Amino acid sequence: MNRRARNLWRTVYLAPVAFLAIFYLYPLLSLFDISLRPAGQLDLSGFVRLLSTDFYLRTLLFTVYQAALSTAVTLLLALPCAFVFARFQFRGKSLLLSLATLPFVLPTVVVALAFASLLGENGLLNDLAAALFSLDYEPIQLERTLAMIIIVHVFYNFAVALRIMTGYWSAVGFTVEEAARCLGADEWSLWRDIRLPLIRPALLSAGVLVFIFSFTSFGVILILGGIRFATLEVQIYYQAVNMFNLPLAAALSLVQILSMLAMMIVYTSTQKKIHLALASAGAIARAARSWRERLALGSCVSLMSVLLFAPLLALIVRSAFVAGRLDLGNYASLAEKSRGSLLFIAPLDSVFNSLRFAGMAMLAALILGLIASYMIDGRGRLARFSDALFMLPLATSAVTLGFGFIIALDEPPLNLRASWLIIPISHTLVALPFVIRSLLPSLRAIPPSLREAAQTLGAKPFETVMTIDLPLLGRGLAVGASFAFTVSMGEFGASLFVAQRESVTIPVVIYRLIGDPGLASYRQSLAMSVVLMLVCAGGFVIIERLRAAGVGEF
Repeated sequence: MNRRARNLWRTVYLAPVAFLAIFYLYPLLSLFDISLRPAGQLDLSGFVRLLSTDFYLRTLLFTVYQAALSTAVTLLLALPCAFVFARFQFRGKSLLLSLATLPFVLPTVVVALAFASLLGENGLLNDLAAALFSLDYEPIQLERTLAMIIIVHVFYNFAVALRIMTGYWSAVGFTVEEAARCLGADEWSLWRDIRLPLIRPALLSAGVLVFIFSFTSFGVILILGGIRFATLEVQIYYQAVNMFNLPLAAALSLVQILSMLAMMIVYTSTQKKIHLALASAGAIARAARSWRERLALGSCVSLMSVLLFAPLLALIVRSAFVAGRLDLGNYASLAEKSRGSLLFIAPLDSVFNSLRFAGMAMLAALILGLIASYMIDGRGRLARFSDALFMLPLATSAVTLGFGFIIALDEPPLNLRASWLIIPISHTLVALPFVIRSLLPSLRAIPPSLREAAQTLGAKPFETVMTIDLPLLGRGLAVGASFAFTVSMGEFGASLFVAQRESVTIPVVIYRLIGDPGLASYRQSLAMSVVLMLVCAGGFVIIERLRAAGVGEF
């Protein structure tokens, strides 16, 4: 590649870097500047209070504790299911594995309402228990408990761990295990000496990713946990919005960002090991033979069905039935703006807003993600550092990003605080890591010999990209586009901060309806949640159809 071509690529690489610098680093630095230097002088009172107050230390420890506990339970349940899916072939396997991904693309507000509909004081299970056993009280008391938070986190992250470990296990195969069996190894020895050491890279990668998602959980904690079980994310929101204590909010944000940066570096480094394994031939799954194998298969299928689909079914039932009768009035009322509501538009109008913003965010994330993927796929320290850098928005508090936008983007030429454009920009930041993780495996799978042959025939770098790379990246681009669209549709944290009166999105409307007093608003929130779930499910179906060949790292 000549000097002119290299300079051209460097210029192209500036696009995602500039976007990240302007709309991620600049708002964060502005927030930290106004928070830590309120009078033009360094003020570390927020850190002093953070380190000297037991309450905030306990908040930090609780955040780590609940994330670690959520990760442990998720891996404990997903590990045997991953082994079953990798080892055995059975009818409906592909469909079940595809449907298991649906919870991951659902917004947190929808998931929280789904579990409240199933396990809440007025949930379906309590109603069923009261009817069957003639009880005058609710036997299931999980609202505002740590157990409920852990259950929802497992529901949310189970598919992530399952897919990572299943794909890795299927690739590395079972040859070593079969050899150990021939030498007399029992089931316990196989798990201790063969399976766990073999699956360790995928187990670590899945664990780090689940820990990150649980550590930065916002909507689940805010709705189901409240201030009693506040994590760093919720405390950042509470201190910035309710107390307007910017120094403390900035200190909490910085602690979270540095912690997540370290976790992201670990995650991106493990992905290289997994990619090497996935490049090999996959193992051939077989039918379950013994009664123990059939029992293990049935147990995993039953567990996944109950864990993943019962809450969603409960949400649909609660939204469509009133007093035991089918009543679709909740859906009909979405087109109306009730008097005294906290909303400034009819709930259904937010669907158009969300679709419009999701389309814009998808296009921007695709272009920037494609360029960033080429940068990460390069060699040298810059490639390794940029991988973790572009993943940072996923690990940064959405509340912090939203508050940073409000503070930083208020003067020309970036006077966007009162503009609706700030919403698709924030959604692009959140969607960008998903696009990159969808494209990287496809990009790394392109044989270098194809590009070398094209260059030998006189193709220029741009022509090589257009004629060789893009056709082979088609599935990865489609998966990334679907991820970006569904992630934008469900983004909640930043939208809650930056959405204006007429530009609110579906998750913001659902959250405001939950806080709006009255049964009618709550029923509207259920109906809106089902609408959003169906839209996300449509994007998820596209993802799974295009990812049949195993495209993507999630």
